[in-house]
This record gives sequence, C-alpha cells and structure tokens, in this order.
Amino acid sequence: MSNPASALNQPQDVLIVGGGSAGATLAARLSEDPNRRVLLLEGGPAFASDAVPGELGNPEQVPAPNFDWGYTARGGASTTEMAVPRGRVLGGSSAVNAAVAIRARRQDVESWQIHGVEGWAWDEVLETFKVLENTDSGDDTYRGRTGPVSIRQRTYDELTPGLRGFIDASIADGYKHVDDFNGVDPEGVGGCPVNIVDGVRQSSAVAYLTAEVRRRPNLTIVGEVVVDKVLFDGTTATGVISSTRHVYAAREVILSAGTYGSAAILLRSGVGPARDLTQLGVATIADLPVGQHLQDQPIFYNAYALSDNAIQMSPAVGSLLWFRSSLAKDGELDLHISATHLLDGSFSPTGGAIVLATSVVLPESSGTLRISSTDANVQPLIDNNFLATERDRLRMLEGVKVSRRLARSPVFGPLQAGELIPGEAVRDEALPEVIAANLATYGHPTSTVPMGGATDPEAVVDSAGAVRGLQSLRVVDASIIPRVPSTVTNLTTIMVAEHIYRRAYSR
Repeated sequence: MSNPASALNQPQDVLIVGGGSAGATLAARLSEDPNRRVLLLEGGPAFASDAVPGELGNPEQVPAPNFDWGYTARGGASTTEMAVPRGRVLGGSSAVNAAVAIRARRQDVESWQIHGVEGWAWDEVLETFKVLENTDSGDDTYRGRTGPVSIRQRTYDELTPGLRGFIDASIADGYKHVDDFNGVDPEGVGGCPVNIVDGVRQSSAVAYLTAEVRRRPNLTIVGEVVVDKVLFDGTTATGVISSTRHVYAAREVILSAGTYGSAAILLRSGVGPARDLTQLGVATIADLPVGQHLQDQPIFYNAYALSDNAIQMSPAVGSLLWFRSSLAKDGELDLHISATHLLDGSFSPTGGAIVLATSVVLPESSGTLRISSTDANVQPLIDNNFLATERDRLRMLEGVKVSRRLARSPVFGPLQAGELIPGEAVRDEALPEVIAANLATYGHPTSTVPMGGATDPEAVVDSAGAVRGLQSLRVVDASIIPRVPSTVTNLTTIMVAEHIYRRAYSR
C-alpha cells in the first residue's frame, strides 16, 4: 500500500467508497493496472492483513458488535424497531457474517431481465461466479477452482449432532438431500458451502486485499473515513468530502458503501427523489428513485434447547433446507430454514441451543430508505416493511409450521429438550401474531439503487452501475441488485463487483 499522505495530494483515477464485499473486490481488481491510481476509503478500521482481530476471523461470532454501524429499522406493522447489523470494518459485512457461501440461482438472475438490464445473462453471470471462486467440490460446469474466494463444502460428518439431525428429519419428512447448493438444483436439505478455511472466515478483505495486493504502489487504503457526499462539477463527479470536511479528488467515484450507505450518500449529495431532497434543503443534482425499492428478507427464530446427547455447538453454521412454499410461483424456491447454533448456550437450561430460522427469501414486500438529516453521522431511516402482503404472511407462517414439525419429529425430537422460542405454550393458531411481533432481518438488504434499462422507472443506475444522467459516478454493491435473490447475498455482491469490473474496465 502506498503512503496515504503523498498519494492523497493528487487526484486519484478511481476513488472507491467502502471496502466491503464489493469495494474490496474492486480495489484489488482495478489496481491490477499499475497505471491506475486507486484510493479505497473505508468507514471503519482498515486493519493490516496480519493484524485482524480474532472476532473478525471467527465465523461463530455473529454479529460483531465492535464493528457494526448500529443501524436500526422498522421491521413491519408489529415490529416497530429491529437491529439491522452491517459490518463497519474493511471487508464490510463479509467480515462479520456467518460465512455461508451460496450464489443467486439462475431464476434469480433471469428475473432481473424484466428491468431491462443488459449483459447479465445467466451464462455470463455463471462464468463470473466461477472466476471469483476456488473450491475443491462440485461439478466443474458450475464451480470455480482458481479464484480468490475460498469456498468449502460442509460435509455431513463434520456437522454437529443437532445439524445432522435437522438434515435427517427433513429427509424423513420428504425433502431430498442436496450435495451442492451452488449446483444445478439446490432444492432440498444439506450441509452449506462456506467461505471458511481452517476455521477462519475468508472475508473480501482476506480474499482480495492480501498483503501482496496492499503493497501495490498505486493502491491506497485509508480507514475511519466516513464519507458525507459526492462532489460535482455540474453533473460530473469530481470526488467526495468526508464528515470531517476533508476533500478527496478523483476522476471517477465508485460508491460501494452498501445498500444503506451508498443510498444515504447519494441522497446527501442531491441524487434522489426531488420532493424529499427539497424538504431537506438539498439541491437536486438528479431526480432518481434512490431508496424507494429496498428489499430484505424477514426471518423468524424458532429455537430449542439441545438435549444432553446433542450438546455440541461447533461448527455453529452448516445446515439448510431450501424449498418452495405452497404459494411459490413457477421456478421459485421461496423459503429457507437455516439450522445454526448462533444462539448463546446460556439461554438454554441445558447449555446448548439450536435455532431453526425461517425466512421468506423471495418477498413481495419492499420498503424504503430515506434520510432525515444531511449529517453523515445520523443514520438513515430504514423501513423494511416486512410481511406487508398476505402472500408473504402466509408463506412465513407455512415455513414456521414446517420448522416446528421437523423439530418435533421422531427423528429430531430426541435431540432437543424443549422449545425456547416462541415456547411450548404458543399454539399454531397464535403464530401469526407472534411472528409479526418478533421478526428479524436475515441480513441481506438490496435494491435501494437498482440497476435497469433506460425505460425502467425503478432504475437509478445502468447495467454497469453508472448513475443515470451523471458522469464519472458509479454504484457497485448490493444496492444495485434489482430484486433480492432467493438466498444469502455475499457471493452475489462479490459477483456484481467482478462482473462490472469485467464489463467496464478490463476490456
């Protein structure tokens, strides 16, 4: 890494705001060209590759409170406030998540076509997924062998008795076993692929910003810089200004601050709905629907005490049932039940616990992100608007009933010692109210800055992340995904960065 003091005295070729899943990827790829000066500004600490705190390497510590933005959101009609953790550190949320490494499905990517995106055909996207990955499992047709992101398949034998029992109970209930959730047919139950090697989480900072990459003289990484807004000369971005009023000049600006951060920066910069900006006294640079189509996946935690014969809780993550609800549309896999040991054992009378968490992963409901202040240190107003449609509510209820049925089955029943959440006293007829009042986020927000074609009324950026009507400004992160994919989002976000790099910069 070059000397920040000397490097910052001149305009950069590319300035990247945010060093998370997308930003770290772009910084590594763009700086491969020694003639391109790249500056990466991270809002949290930017630890050296050999000085990463243990909690950031430990995939069984989720979330990591010391490295969180502290965002809260309205969940839905009966969940007025919930935590929405986002990583505040180099590596972003990839440095603090559960490290499950599952791609968007073909059907997810093909659904983006209704928004008029170009260059995102499934065959093209699959090749990009393969470029970023190195794994020793799966079919060569679908899996990558030499990429920077190390992905390893959790085998049945390495799972805990509880996680194995969840798989066994699901199979006994009629679901098929899945060997590879990143293969051609992920419907069913099995062990998860994870970006964990030798017990260490492989965040985007670990995978892409290696010690060798950081030594490049044309790459500068600066941590603890909260970006206020983008600076413009007319409609051309010329750099950014931080919350401490430091100006960083650049010939091109890429916002990779995440679904919440990138949208908030755009709004403070005058890029967003003109009516909202006018109310805040912000001059409108571009009247675009920033923050109007937020999507995330609601989740409900169904937790059990582990019996004494199944008390093991490590590895904490590893089993998933991915299936279609009775209300699924053609080709959809719209429900997840993930089995984890991420609930502290102190909450269980036996000292061991397992959580069967149900999520509607293809929600109809969408929310919003707005700002109430032009102060970069004031968090945005996030409204997830979970379960706003009857179909979403029915699908969530169906999934929770499946979760409870599996937990009480003859196969899994001997492994659990009582329901902790919502509790044995809660009967199925009371579940709709209990679910509505106790929702959480699966932690996969997208679509506040969606990409689309020139005639798409929802689009803020084009198919290469360029902001419509502006010059020298791109957004490249999960915020530009037009619709939330039916699974976890980390690999898809890295893919988005790799794909735009390949399309816009490497040819």
